[in-house]
Amino acid sequence: MTKNIFQADTVIIGGGISGITTAIELLNADKKVIIIERDFEKNFGGLAKESFGGMFFIDSPQQRFSKIKDTVVQAKKDWFSFAEFDDDNIWGKKWANEFLESTQKVYDWVRAKKVNFFPIVHWVERGLDHPGNSAPRFHMVWGTGYGLIASILSHLKSHPNYQNLTVCFQHKAGDFVIENDKIIAIKGVDEKNQTPFICKADNFVVATGGINGSMEKVRQHWHKDWQTPPEVILNGSHQFSDGLIHDKVKDLGGNVTNLNLMWNYAAGIPHPYPKRDNHGLSLVPPKSALWLNYKGERMGPRPLITSFDTRYLVTKICEQDKQYSWQILNEKIAYKELGVSGSEFNEGIKNKNIFSFLYAVLKGNKHLIKALEKDSPNYITANSIEALAEKMNALTGTNDVTVESLKNSIDSYDANFDRGKNIWNDEQIRLIKQTRDYKGDKKRTLDPQKLNQKKSYPLIAIREFILSRKSLGGIQTNLNSQVLKSSNTNNKDDAFDNLYAVGEAAGFGGGGSHGKRALEGTFLATCIFTAQKAANHIIKNN
Repeated sequence: MTKNIFQADTVIIGGGISGITTAIELLNADKKVIIIERDFEKNFGGLAKESFGGMFFIDSPQQRFSKIKDTVVQAKKDWFSFAEFDDDNIWGKKWANEFLESTQKVYDWVRAKKVNFFPIVHWVERGLDHPGNSAPRFHMVWGTGYGLIASILSHLKSHPNYQNLTVCFQHKAGDFVIENDKIIAIKGVDEKNQTPFICKADNFVVATGGINGSMEKVRQHWHKDWQTPPEVILNGSHQFSDGLIHDKVKDLGGNVTNLNLMWNYAAGIPHPYPKRDNHGLSLVPPKSALWLNYKGERMGPRPLITSFDTRYLVTKICEQDKQYSWQILNEKIAYKELGVSGSEFNEGIKNKNIFSFLYAVLKGNKHLIKALEKDSPNYITANSIEALAEKMNALTGTNDVTVESLKNSIDSYDANFDRGKNIWNDEQIRLIKQTRDYKGDKKRTLDPQKLNQKKSYPLIAIREFILSRKSLGGIQTNLNSQVLKSSNTNNKDDAFDNLYAVGEAAGFGGGGSHGKRALEGTFLATCIFTAQKAANHIIKNN
C-alpha cells in the first residue's frame, strides 16, 4: 500500500484555534508547516467555531467604554480564588500568572485579524462561595466563535507565506516515530482514502483539544467532588477530542496531569438536530427559572442559578440520587431569558445583523423557542402544574415528580411576591436583583416576579443533563509550551526539545492553568496565548 510522505519544519496535530494560531505565527517566520486535521475541511477551526466566542481581557477598550475599572492585580485575585489550585499544580499557576499579564497581546492579535467585539462586556462566573469575576470580562465576539474563526482563517488564507502551509484534512494522527531518542515523525491514516501517511519534521505541536469528547475518558477521570458519573452525560465537546495523542505523549514519557479537572455544564439537552453521536446542546438557563432536582424539589440550601459558579451547579446536581435536573419557567421567561451557549441559534450576532440581534435581546429568541417546542421532547409545556407534572413523569417513565412537590417548589417561591413590594426573602430573587443592577444584564433579565401566572402561560419544564465540555487538565508544559517529561520533579524544567502542546491539549497551559474553575472567556484566549508561546520558541531555536 502506498504511503504518503510529508516533510515540514513543524507538524501541528489539530486544526482548532490553537493549531491555526501556531501555524500563522510560524508562517510569519517563513516556516514550512503541516496541519494534520481529522475533521472535514468545512469544520476547520474545531470547537471554537461552534462556541459563543467570548474572550477574557483585562482593562480593555470595551471595559473602559463602560467605565469598568479592572486591573491585572484584581484579575489575579479573582483567578486564583476561583481556581483553588492544588499545591502541586506549580506549572498551572505559572501559566495563569503569565497569561494574566499578557491578555493585551491576545487582544491585539485578534484585533489585527479584524475581529470585533460587542461594546457591552458580559459578566459571568461572579462566584458564590469562592469569589469569581469581580468585574465584567467576557468580551463577546461580534460574529460569535463562527465569526472569530472566519476572520482568522481569512487572515491565514491571505498570508503572503500561505503556500508554505499544507493542511491534511480527514487525517488521523497515530504514533510518533523515534530515532536516536528524538521524535522525527508522526504517522497515521488518511481516513478518506484509508491509506497510511507519515509526516517528518523538526518540531511537533499537539493541538488536539482535550479528552472531553470521549465519554469513556470523562467517566474514567470523573472528579471525586461529583460523586459517581451520571448515567447520561451528553457530549458538548468536539467528537475528536478523545485523548488519543495524550496517551501517545504519555507513552513517550511526557507528563499528563489533572485530567479530573473539567469544565462541564449543568444544563445540557440532547441536540434536536444532532451532528454527531450523543450530541448535546448547552442551554443558558434563565435566571428567573426554578432549578429543581429529578423529584421537582429545589436544591439547596442555596437555590441554583446560572452565571455565578458553574462548577457548583454540576456539584449539586451530581449529589442527587438521579443526576439530572429540571428547569421550571413560563413562556414569558423563555422568550426573554432562555439562550444557547454557542454560535448555533444565535443568528443575529453570528451573522452580524444588529437589528436581528437587538430584536432577540428585546423580544426573545423565538427561533430557539419554536425549535425546542417542535423538536425537543425534553422541552415540555402545559397550562397547569398538574398537567406539567404528569408530562414530566411521562417523559422519564417514572412517578418521581409529585404534584405536591412541584406545586410546593413553585408556590413557595411565588409567595415572596404576595408579601408586598421588596419584602422578599429568597436568595434567587436577591441574585436576580444583583444581576439586573449591571446594564449588560438588565435587558436580558426580567424583574423578579411570580412564575405561576396565567398571563405568562404555558408553564414549561426542561429536563437537563450534565454536558461534557472542556478539559482543564492535560499535557503538562513549561512556559515555552514544551512538553514536560514525567521524570520532571521538584519544579525542574525537564522538557522535550521538539515536542509542544498548546490550547486545551495542554490544559490551557501547564496542564491546568485554570485549576478547578474557569472565569469564562478564558479558553479561546489561552488557546491563542499558548500557541503564540510555542511558535515563538520554535522560531527562536530553529
